[in-house]
Amino acid sequence: MLVSGINLTVMIGPAEPIAVSQDVLDALTSVEVRSNSEGPSGFTLNFKINKNSPLLTLFLLGGGAPIPLVRVVLYVTMNANQIVLIDGVMVNHQMSPGTAGESPTLTIIGEDLTKLMDYIDFTGIPYPAMPPEARVLIILAKYAVFGVIPVIIPSIMLDVPIPIDRIPLQQGTDFNYVRKLASDVGYTFFNKAGPAPGTSIAYWGPDVKVGVPQSALNIDMDAQTNVESMSFSFNADAGTLPFVYIQEQYTNVPILIPIPDVTPLSPPLGAIPPIPKQFPILENTANLSPIQAVLLGMAEAARKADAVTAQGTLDVLRYGAVLEARGLVGVRGAGSPFDGLYYVKSVKSEIKRGEFKQSFMLARNGLLSTVPEVSP
Repeated sequence: MLVSGINLTVMIGPAEPIAVSQDVLDALTSVEVRSNSEGPSGFTLNFKINKNSPLLTLFLLGGGAPIPLVRVVLYVTMNANQIVLIDGVMVNHQMSPGTAGESPTLTIIGEDLTKLMDYIDFTGIPYPAMPPEARVLIILAKYAVFGVIPVIIPSIMLDVPIPIDRIPLQQGTDFNYVRKLASDVGYTFFNKAGPAPGTSIAYWGPDVKVGVPQSALNIDMDAQTNVESMSFSFNADAGTLPFVYIQEQYTNVPILIPIPDVTPLSPPLGAIPPIPKQFPILENTANLSPIQAVLLGMAEAARKADAVTAQGTLDVLRYGAVLEARGLVGVRGAGSPFDGLYYVKSVKSEIKRGEFKQSFMLARNGLLSTVPEVSP
């Protein structure tokens, strides 16, 4: 599927996807891919087909018992670079019969490969003498056949239970259990498609908001403008200062400690954050070590620190790249309160014949940039 010089490749198949035929590409009318920094990513494919098309039978079988799962990989080739948009599985099929001479529409809805982790309840599986990261590695190993590459950052909240004392047991599906283990240590868990088609990264670690920014989003800069629309909002009530309880080592007296929303992995992107108006107290932190309690407090503070948000749309050809979620991006031309670096919270890619557009949401902790200028 050619989009003004950007080539879209669609791969579909049970377990191991292959590139679809030209007939399938000709029937494809639109593609939507949703990438989120929180929660699973997803996709939607729309096809125009005739009532006797073998494509209809194939996809409907893929949603039933004969084929347990149908995997979908979508990637674009732009400037000789392959960018994987989604690696997931079909979860829903919708059929709209044609009317007034129009062809029927088949809609395929799917989610990323974390959906595979949410099918079977493995409650009760024991993990003796294993810290959380070891349990996560064992759980993710069973999905290697789907090209899932685990990237696990060990936590300093080391907890290796002695088998004669207790043996950790899994509760729920792999997806829910791995997310719970991440939440217990102030981490995040997600699946990111790529870097190559047919592979994906299962990341379990701290929420990192540092790195090389993507190409800047330019607003009202004449020939350099590369976004179609963009709006900003500032929530003065977003300021939050969580507290955690820690116990003094010798007297066991509980001490209430405020936790700022700044960490080495999540530095401030705005110079002027709102004054905190909410002071939540995290529960059950007194039973943890001081380091563990502080780490959980930092993770909670970072999740609620986004006072400035931005929404907008862009044309990928004019932007010159594919904007990706879970990374930094610069903004220029919006004025001093809103220029600077932002964290990309979500991106929705919409592809039609001759058109590739993206809508996005950005966020940061305050007004005014913390960097003197943003690179193009």
